Amino acid sequence: MKTHQSETSLPHPGLLTHLQFRRFAGCPVCNLHLRSFARQHQRIESSGIQEVVVFHSAREEMLKYQAELPFVALSDPGFELYRRFGVERSVRAMLHPKALWGAMAGTLSGGPSGTPSGTSPLGLPADFLIASSGKVVACHYGSHANDQWSVDQLLELAR
Repeated sequence: MKTHQSETSLPHPGLLTHLQFRRFAGCPVCNLHLRSFARQHQRIESSGIQEVVVFHSAREEMLKYQAELPFVALSDPGFELYRRFGVERSVRAMLHPKALWGAMAGTLSGGPSGTPSGTSPLGLPADFLIASSGKVVACHYGSHANDQWSVDQLLELAR
């Protein structure tokens, strides 16, 4: 798969892959969450995990927000990977109090945030831990925009 940084393969032949599905590129909840993964990227890598994040925004829009991530970020504006992995959109994405709090915290933190450009704000997050064989060993479908694995949860699942 071609990314804004390089090429990557899913699954990675020698590592576990944490495949994260996020909302639109400027999503303050998503970007706050991803900053926690970026800060702990070395810890994740040293645990044998390749980090890959997918947004349903165009590549050009993603470059405004995700260009500095230390891991792979994929653009999927046609929702091809979202459909393949059963990741949905719902109005409940932003109606949950934790989602509203996450949006406020992400915006107030000074991190990258913006409005959806040509895409929907209703995406739900999802996390998949994929073995090098391609088998999904753990997954989580978020019930709202701020419902995703933490770094600690990911590392616990990878043990």
